[in-house]
Amino acid sequence: MNKLKYLPIFLFGMLFGIVLFKADVVNWHRIRAMFEFREAHLFLIIGSAVITGMIAYYLLKRFVGKTVTGEEIVVPEKKFNKGYIIGGLIFGAGWAITGACPGPIFTQIGTGEYPALVTLAGALAGTYIYSVFRPKLPH
Repeated sequence: MNKLKYLPIFLFGMLFGIVLFKADVVNWHRIRAMFEFREAHLFLIIGSAVITGMIAYYLLKRFVGKTVTGEEIVVPEKKFNKGYIIGGLIFGAGWAITGACPGPIFTQIGTGEYPALVTLAGALAGTYIYSVFRPKLPH
C-alpha cells in the first residue's frame, strides 16, 4: 500500500488546524463568550461554514464528486428522527463545557492546551458508548 496517497489528507488536516488556530475558534474564552451571546465572532464563522457546506453538498450531488483516492462519493438520504435533537443537545452541552467540538480538539492539544486530552478521551468514550447502544436507538 502506498502511504503517500494519504499525504494530501494529512496536509489538509494540518492546514485545517492552522486555520482553526488563526481564526481563534479553539480559544475556550471565545467559545464561552459565544454560548453567553456576548460575541458574534464564532456565530459568523459557523454560519460561513454552514453556507460553504451547503454549496459543497449541492456540488457533490450535482457533479458526483470523488474522494482523494478516486472513489465516488455517495451521500445517502436520511430520515429525520428525534435522536438528532437529543444528540445535538448532548453535543452542544459537551461543546459548551469543554470548549471543543471534534475538529478543534487536536488543534487545542497541538497548541499546548493539554486539558483537551480529557475532552479527547470523553469524545472517544462517547463514540464507543454510542456504538454499543446504536442497535437499540431509533433509526
